[in-house]
Amino acid sequence: MLRIEEEVNHVTKGKIRHSVCKWCYKDISLEELSAASSEIGLSSIELLGPEQWKVVNKYDLTCAVGSVLKDGYGIANCFNRKAHHADLEDIYMEAIPLAKKAGIQTLICFSGNKDGIDDEEGLENCRIGLQRIMPVAEKAGINIMMELLNSKVNHPDYQCDRTWWGVELCKRVGSENFKLLYDIYHMQIMEGDVIRTIQDNSSFIGHYHTGGVPGRAEIDETQELNYPAIVKAIADTGYQGFIGQEFIPKKADKLKSLKAAVTLCSV
Repeated sequence: MLRIEEEVNHVTKGKIRHSVCKWCYKDISLEELSAASSEIGLSSIELLGPEQWKVVNKYDLTCAVGSVLKDGYGIANCFNRKAHHADLEDIYMEAIPLAKKAGIQTLICFSGNKDGIDDEEGLENCRIGLQRIMPVAEKAGINIMMELLNSKVNHPDYQCDRTWWGVELCKRVGSENFKLLYDIYHMQIMEGDVIRTIQDNSSFIGHYHTGGVPGRAEIDETQELNYPAIVKAIADTGYQGFIGQEFIPKKADKLKSLKAAVTLCSV
């Protein structure tokens, strides 16, 4: 058994920087989660809006992935429809300077649902829309990342639901500041073969999320993924970013579950 001090050192001195998604802890305030995260050894709480960035800064934390979409835009409605591009451009043109000022390096985006749009049209529409904002993001040093989500269980009809599609979009956008947020939980459901997929496509991946499969609960012995092996494979690619814990704790002591997950993912 590691002592408390050894556990914290194990987390903070490893190859991986650790983050957690606030939405998974709805009954815990951001202040409380920030204090606990700092104590555990995390470096970030993510998927926060601009009004929340200052809160985590008080605890020497950052927000690894900022969330700035509003006015009805999000997972189901985003870049794969040209009719959305003008509004999305306005949203990101406002958010990018705010992120730069706050020291936030990455903002999330989504493809949107297909709703009759085929893969090729979706790719081209996303490319066109993203290329409207990427020059400004590049100049500011801000990364834009599109999340890979499953359309089988959680997000029916979501377009960016397979790694090949996201990688092809990265190639078409043609910017080092545009990458994928590879959600391990979602891609295990859609594709499996997680480690080889990560190894083959690491240059297109800028961030990772965790989650137990099945059920999105704790990443422990109750689920099918071997997270120590997956995280080691991520580290072996030379990855120097964050891994965000995005499981929904089912056990009573949610912060204890978070601590266990972070320790498990420290290599």
